[in-house]
Amino acid sequence: MQFTSLPHPAPVPGETRQQALADPGFGKLFSDHMVTVDYVEGTGWHNATIGPRGPITLDPAASVLHYAQEIFEGMKAYKQSDGGVALFRPEENARRFNASADRMAMPHIPEELFLESVRQLVAADRDWFPTVAGGSLYLRPFMFASEAFLGVRPAKEYKFMVIASPAGNYFKSGVP
Repeated sequence: MQFTSLPHPAPVPGETRQQALADPGFGKLFSDHMVTVDYVEGTGWHNATIGPRGPITLDPAASVLHYAQEIFEGMKAYKQSDGGVALFRPEENARRFNASADRMAMPHIPEELFLESVRQLVAADRDWFPTVAGGSLYLRPFMFASEAFLGVRPAKEYKFMVIASPAGNYFKSGVP
């Protein structure tokens, strides 16, 4: 699937970003971009985009708000000494994500689309890796029912998204 890249009108300035990355904490700082892919029953997955992170427009009747049809995963990307990026078995995250989708009567996302979404976001936000020892880029893939519908049945429309949050070392003294 081709990803459409949307321009970012106001990314965080480099100096501001670097100051924030010196002590990112966990889950309180977010990168400039996000991935969004739409699903409609009968059409499948489509409209893959990488664009500016920002608020989500959601109909007040969206199924997720009334029936909690939502799933997520979490993983970390680590910057390597050679400048590359490493993730620990992201295909396992994709499989767990689809196992959660089964439990919640949601559509599977193809494993390659899940992995490519993660790759796209990591590439777009390569400057968001923390500068602190043990830092990582925490990735949060999630999917929710976006169909405006009130009734007890699985939704027919979903959004799959991936956001990123720079993260410092989870343990103050480092990993034992």
